[in-house]
Amino acid sequence: MSATLVGNARRAMTVAMIGACVGLAAAARPAAAAATSAAQERFRDAGELARRGDFPRAIALYESLAVAGNETASLDWNRAQAAYARGAMGEALWALLRARELDPSDRAVARDIERLREGANLDRAEIAPDPLAAVARAARRFRLDLIAVLLLVVSLGAHAGLKLRRGARGLIPIAWTALALGLGVAAVPIAGAFAHPTGTVVRRGAPLLDAASPTAEATGTLREGEVLPILEASGPYVRVEDSSGARGWALATDVRPLTGPPQR
Repeated sequence: MSATLVGNARRAMTVAMIGACVGLAAAARPAAAAATSAAQERFRDAGELARRGDFPRAIALYESLAVAGNETASLDWNRAQAAYARGAMGEALWALLRARELDPSDRAVARDIERLREGANLDRAEIAPDPLAAVARAARRFRLDLIAVLLLVVSLGAHAGLKLRRGARGLIPIAWTALALGLGVAAVPIAGAFAHPTGTVVRRGAPLLDAASPTAEATGTLREGEVLPILEASGPYVRVEDSSGARGWALATDVRPLTGPPQR
């Protein structure tokens, strides 16, 4: 009798736990929908502010949305338009480059990047200092990681078929061709993973400093809109190298990173 009672109690607890999980999931769905709706409303508010010419408040609202985890290529594109209308060329170019990171296949973003690059009188190399970054974007655009996995699965299946059926010689070219193609395709995203982190100079006249210190002296000036490799970081400073080969420190607020989501 006691064993029966224990079994019934366990089943009751299991049912209760399942019911609680289902209840939590059901409660989470309206909360997530409400958060999405609120983000969309704030996005529309930012667009309205930009249309009225209140670009600083529009940019601040776009930034708060991005920091809260709602960053999209569309949001960054709209932020770039507001920054450009405000006259902040470096911030506009940074926002467009962020949009390209999120959606490498967007041709409109690519055209706007080229237009701003020419307007800022920057060479193509000055906004693309690391060729491996372009390799990483191409890998994301064409989903080469997924293609590589599929090819390797096909190769594995063909090799398994050869083990099971010794006479299935028709699988030999499939097995080795898929393996070679899979390894070749996988090499592209792997190479892209070695790209250096970069940042865009978003402030006109941003100084290049000789040390990561508030008392450091300026050794030069960075070009607004230029994309620089970020060599290391130290508190509110980043060590960078410009297109002329000059190295030094800059404020992280002056050289905004392109990799990773925005942080407050």
